[in-house]
Amino acid sequence: MQASIAETLDTEQEHTPVNSRGKVVVASLVGTAIEFFDFYIYATAAVIVFPHIFFPQGDATVATLQSLATFAIAFVARPIGSALFGHFGDRAGRKVTLVASLLTMGISTVLIGLLPGYETIGVFAPLLLALARFGQGLGLGGEWGGAALLATENAPAKKRALYGSFPQLGAPIGFFFANGTFLLLSWILTEQQFMEWGWRVPFILSAVLVLIGLYVRVSLHESPVFAKVQQAKAQVKVPIGTLLSKHMKATILGTFIMLATYTLFYIMTVYSMSYGTAAQPAGLGYSRNSFLWMLMVAVIGFGVMVPIAGILADRFGRRKTMITITALIIGFALVFPHLLGSGQQWLVMSFLVLGLSIMGLTFGPMGALLPELFPTEVRYTGASFSYNMSSILGASVAPYIAAWLTATYGLYAVGWYLAAMASLTLLALLLTQETRHKSL
Repeated sequence: MQASIAETLDTEQEHTPVNSRGKVVVASLVGTAIEFFDFYIYATAAVIVFPHIFFPQGDATVATLQSLATFAIAFVARPIGSALFGHFGDRAGRKVTLVASLLTMGISTVLIGLLPGYETIGVFAPLLLALARFGQGLGLGGEWGGAALLATENAPAKKRALYGSFPQLGAPIGFFFANGTFLLLSWILTEQQFMEWGWRVPFILSAVLVLIGLYVRVSLHESPVFAKVQQAKAQVKVPIGTLLSKHMKATILGTFIMLATYTLFYIMTVYSMSYGTAAQPAGLGYSRNSFLWMLMVAVIGFGVMVPIAGILADRFGRRKTMITITALIIGFALVFPHLLGSGQQWLVMSFLVLGLSIMGLTFGPMGALLPELFPTEVRYTGASFSYNMSSILGASVAPYIAAWLTATYGLYAVGWYLAAMASLTLLALLLTQETRHKSL
């Protein structure tokens, strides 16, 4: 019976439309770039704007911590989004689900740009902000897994990690343009204009970017790997149930494999900006524009290292490459307080360039590694769920924990925190088998 199904699928696959290489690259990259742009403009605003707009004024530190707490809400929503969109991605297909996740993220982002502040509607302002932030997390929870599968399931067998790095490039591109937009607005507007309405512009303009992303994605064909499963009617009824009952080990390992990546990134971006722009002695006392400019330069290293890491993972294997990179993260964690804490611009810049370059190395192979841990019928759900469960443990709390550790124990405690998270990732990698030669 299985043989006859396989023969039928091989015959049908000859007539299955195939996406061109260029279309796969653009569609997997553009969607995640837009998604991450939306996500990062919130991260930036959560540090420099939202404490003054959506929360009662008084203690500036309390307002910032409350704002960072709403930042964390999206990470709680992301596993829910991965289960929801993963269900339809594994049941109905990758293409339609990618369109739905992009719409969810885009609508939520535009709504944030339209919300009235605390002075206008009181306590409803932070509540509505939290609700829109939840929608952002829901959309991103379904976006990454679909984009990674779009790339890897259309890739040549020996170039899956390279193809899987294409959606990963959306992260530095989205980050660059998010910070660049805020920097441009800060230059052309007065501080009063920026705080009154200028910060809303990136959120509202994201509607245009979403339309561009939708235009690219609606022209896609379904991935040939999923098309085979769909033709055989081999989809499972409840992907999340099958995942948690039959693939729990892979889910747990995938979650911890992503842990160091998430912790590193949000320490390098959200926390570093908060610390860098805070008044001395609580921070470094840099102006917002100065630190945004430094981050924009440093993120270039992030973007350059993403495809390099994909090439290395294809050549040397995912496991060996990621073990080496994770060891680099541990080393960086132990030295970065000397760089960031110095306050000297060239050392702070070295901290940003080095940390974000290592981030590119650890993030690049994930687009192939996580999908390869799971079989086709639960691959969307499995890759998304482990990726986003890790976001709760790593990303959601990282800025808050790092800020608390700095205030309580000093900057060196943040380094030990990052090293501890990276050690958990290292352990998960040692327990994971190589997936480079695994057939999708």
